[in-house]
Amino acid sequence: MKNLSYEFVLRRTATILSVALLTLCAIAAVTGILLSFYYEPVAGGANQALQWIDTEIPNGQIIHGLHDYAGTLLIGVALIQMVVMFLGRQFRRSWLTGWISNILLILNAIALAWTAMILDWSQVGYWRFRIELSTIEAIPLIGSTLRDVITGGGAVNTTTVEHLYTIHSYIISGSAVLLAIVHLLGVLWQEKQQTPAASVTSAESKTDAPRELIKNP
Repeated sequence: MKNLSYEFVLRRTATILSVALLTLCAIAAVTGILLSFYYEPVAGGANQALQWIDTEIPNGQIIHGLHDYAGTLLIGVALIQMVVMFLGRQFRRSWLTGWISNILLILNAIALAWTAMILDWSQVGYWRFRIELSTIEAIPLIGSTLRDVITGGGAVNTTTVEHLYTIHSYIISGSAVLLAIVHLLGVLWQEKQQTPAASVTSAESKTDAPRELIKNP
């Protein structure tokens, strides 16, 4: 019974966290769409647009804050989920589906944070992005090509902001929502597979109890 209760807690925790992951993805997606109505992916103008959203648009600062916090919490909750799923590993198809989709979701969440680094066109984001571009360029064989794809070739300018905004808003965000759905379905599938086994174990323990009492009066 102790093992059953331990597995039940892990299984139920994984289900709750998977729902939280999908909720955070939905919040980030909805708030991102709302921000896109006023955001301008232009070097120099991006920071002014975000300041205008925070100060002039009704509830703009709340929406902007929700978008940022949802992205940050997505990474943290996904990491916690990885630990929970590791502790309750079953090595079934359902568990592997949830496990792999969660790892890919973590990578997507990190990529979302990375591509958003320069979208506010702040001094901190700009110089941090320049430093990380140098690291990317140092990758053998493909480093310079990756740098050109990210920046649009040449210096960090409006084209760079547009490229990262497109990657952030359409490609990575869409894949994050899709992975969150797949992860939730995988966890629910795992719970559905384990529930009958738990019921059988519980029923067997109840039927065995009177037999033990008969043998040992």
